Amino acid sequence: MRQTPSITLSPDWPCQVTAPGTQDWDRTATRWLRDLLPARYGTYPTLTRHPVLLARHAELQLRHEVRTMRIALETSRAELPAMGVAASVIENSIRMYAVELQQLGRLSRGVRLVGDALRTHAAGRRA
Repeated sequence: MRQTPSITLSPDWPCQVTAPGTQDWDRTATRWLRDLLPARYGTYPTLTRHPVLLARHAELQLRHEVRTMRIALETSRAELPAMGVAASVIENSIRMYAVELQQLGRLSRGVRLVGDALRTHAAGRRA
C-alpha cells in the first residue's frame, strides 16, 4: 500500500482543497478556485483548463472585492444617511462589511497558497 507523505499545511490552506501532492489535489484546487469566481467565468475554457491562470484571476478578483469592501466600509457613515438609510441599518451594514473584509482576507491568503502550489506543480511537470 502506497502511503501519502505527511504534509503540514498552513492554517490558511482552504479545507476544500486537498494537500498538494495527494491524488487529484489539483482538481480540488481548480474546483475551489472556480467557485470563488462569478459563474460566468466557468464558461471560459482558457480559465478552466489552466489552473495557474485560474488562480491568478481569482487573486485579481479578490483584490478588487477587498477594495470594494474597504470603500463601502469607509463611506457608509458619510453616504448612506443621505440615501435615507436608517442609522441602525448603517451600523449593521458596517459590521457586515467588516466581517466580509476579514473573510476576503482569509480567502485571499488561501488563493495565494493554492496558486503558489499550482505554479510549483506546473514547473515540476515542465522540468
